Amino acid sequence: MKNSIVHFEIPADNVLRAKDFYAKTFGWEINEFPMPDGKDPYYGVRTTEVDEKFQPKTPGAINGGLMKRQNTGQPFMNYIHVDSIDEMFKTIIANGGTVALPKTEIAPNMGWIAAFKDTEGNLMGLHEVPPSMKKS
Repeated sequence: MKNSIVHFEIPADNVLRAKDFYAKTFGWEINEFPMPDGKDPYYGVRTTEVDEKFQPKTPGAINGGLMKRQNTGQPFMNYIHVDSIDEMFKTIIANGGTVALPKTEIAPNMGWIAAFKDTEGNLMGLHEVPPSMKKS
């Protein structure tokens, strides 16, 4: 199916405490990824086995991330895969949604993220992969 949820993010006030909780509670593998420009580290959360391209082996399963909360009240976020964030924003706006976070590069060769609010005020994320990762 097109535009599936492909990633989740858990914001935390105390990242190490949250990392410990999720690892001990669910047995998830959580690994630190240093971020460019000295930003707080990002932790990859593996809930399922991945292939050599770090994609889940189990159909429908997703992995995610754990990060330092950036803003008061920052919610848990699901990310929807889209072919083009720019094109999807046109559709979102046409259907009554609003842009909450403009298209932002994650890191070199990792793609872009963005966020929108739906007509009910719910926040959802978008993810676009770079051309080198697109399936042919």
